[in-house]
Amino acid sequence: MLSRICVVDGQGGGIGATLIKSIKAEYGETIELIALGTNAIATTQMLNAGANKGASGENAICRTVARVDCVVGPIAITWANAMLGEVTPKMAAAVMSSPAVKLLVPLAQEKAEVVGWVKEPLPHLVEAAVQRIKEVMQHV
Repeated sequence: MLSRICVVDGQGGGIGATLIKSIKAEYGETIELIALGTNAIATTQMLNAGANKGASGENAICRTVARVDCVVGPIAITWANAMLGEVTPKMAAAVMSSPAVKLLVPLAQEKAEVVGWVKEPLPHLVEAAVQRIKEVMQHV
């Protein structure tokens, strides 16, 4: 059975699309890569980047994150009302309640800061995320 990784993103889906391109480059078709967007635009961007399938909205996110091996996305997917309100409290709770491993990229537009992380450009963060996915998926 293929391992299942989902990438969750919102707004324009740029972070998710960048993650998917890199994950796809590393794994090809050896995993099932699922795009979950808080909106249809984000999902479309991630599908165009190479996700195997995708869905949009609260119900899709809440149901799917409970059935995958790994959830990847910006840290804001765990914060209620983040991304200009696109991340609903139910979505954030579903992500954090998922039994999947969660790998969160430290990018957010909210007025919240996690002290101690080093600000890096998106390509560096994606590279680190893909490396961590490789490590984690060996144990799934």
